[in-house]
Amino acid sequence: MRSTSIPILSLAGIFVFGICSISAIAQEKTQDVGNDQPVAVADDSAAVDTYNIWTAKKLTGDWGGARTAMEEQGIEISLRGNTQFMVNMRGGRETKNGNDFGGSYDFKLDLDLERMGVIPGGSIYFQAKGTFGGDDSDFDREKIGALFKTNNDAKTEEPLYVDKWWWQQRLFDGKIVFVLGRIGTDKDFIDVNEVAGHEDKQFLNRALVLNSTIPHKNGLGLFVKYKPCDWFYVSAAAVDPQARDRRTGFDTAFHGDDRIRAFGEIGLMPKFNSANGELSGTYRFGTWYQPYPKQVFRDTLDGALAEKYRSGDMGFYFGFDQLVWKENSDIKDKQGISVFGRYGYAHGDVNRIEHFWSVGGQYVGLIPDRDKDVLGLGMAQSILSDQYRAEVNEKADRETVYELYYACQVTPWCYITPDLQYVTNAGGDKDDPNAFIAGMRFRIEF
Repeated sequence: MRSTSIPILSLAGIFVFGICSISAIAQEKTQDVGNDQPVAVADDSAAVDTYNIWTAKKLTGDWGGARTAMEEQGIEISLRGNTQFMVNMRGGRETKNGNDFGGSYDFKLDLDLERMGVIPGGSIYFQAKGTFGGDDSDFDREKIGALFKTNNDAKTEEPLYVDKWWWQQRLFDGKIVFVLGRIGTDKDFIDVNEVAGHEDKQFLNRALVLNSTIPHKNGLGLFVKYKPCDWFYVSAAAVDPQARDRRTGFDTAFHGDDRIRAFGEIGLMPKFNSANGELSGTYRFGTWYQPYPKQVFRDTLDGALAEKYRSGDMGFYFGFDQLVWKENSDIKDKQGISVFGRYGYAHGDVNRIEHFWSVGGQYVGLIPDRDKDVLGLGMAQSILSDQYRAEVNEKADRETVYELYYACQVTPWCYITPDLQYVTNAGGDKDDPNAFIAGMRFRIEF
């Protein structure tokens, strides 16, 4: 695979460059028809809903105006597809057949109950998810050996299933929000990062999508947020840690062991003045707690595992994202530079990763006339616990991830993202090899 992967990625790079060039030319043609061909302004009554594949917000268009009409009535439907191709270019455990092709598709239905005239301040959300293609265990564990997925979107192939659903209610002009249903703590409610928070749009490596010391979970739960002013909030969540994919969650939340995982978070949202307007950011301080017992790392290096458990596992975290420079003063324009950072701690006697940190940033609109393109660069490090090293694996140390991506907007509904990753000590041991991974992500909004 090593001899063929470089030409493949080179051709892919040429393809991306060509697509971006074609996109730029096509967009120019839709905006400027030339001095010799002035545009005739039609009467509003004779206006026709025309579809232009280069300028449409969604691949399937506005459905003859039906999509906009539904959204005005509070019904929003979206379908997104993501496809990734990953190659272990060098190092890791094995480069032979070291590639992975797969992806996912998400169907979302958002019902604004206030617009629908049903419940003021209420809404209902559904998300169904399916995966296809690759198997993350074969690639990340067998070919690379990394602690975390180099493609966080990769899962074993599964047909469409309901992944999340909840009822959300806003009270007192939105100062209080509570959510009840099958929630996901990782991207929706806890430690939500605007720069490094979703593998569909930003970084691919799980270490740069999430804080690896926070035990995120999708399951039946409750989320509450109180935001008394524009610059401060406090929130809390509780979720069933035993929930499983493709299940409603009622079988574990209300049967068997009574277990719960709780989160608490405080957020500060300052706005700093600059020559081109306000620079907004969010600074999060949080903690998590799970009372049920976990096995303690002890007495394993001599071959005899002593069964000992400790209850009351907890940890804390800090994270931020901050816009540090705006390219212009237009409030709606997102061009500029943003940075982010994360830190997390978990008890090392029952958690393999004791410390975690990540830093990085993104530049929106780096290239002139490519205002929606995004360049991202990040670094993350997971440090294995002292007790795990002393009792289980004397070679345990740390794993470091570096990632660089460029999200190229071909059309408003299509992004192509070349991605490069370098993982040192892939697996966390001192003598584990380094790995260089290249990938390509395709995202389409239907």
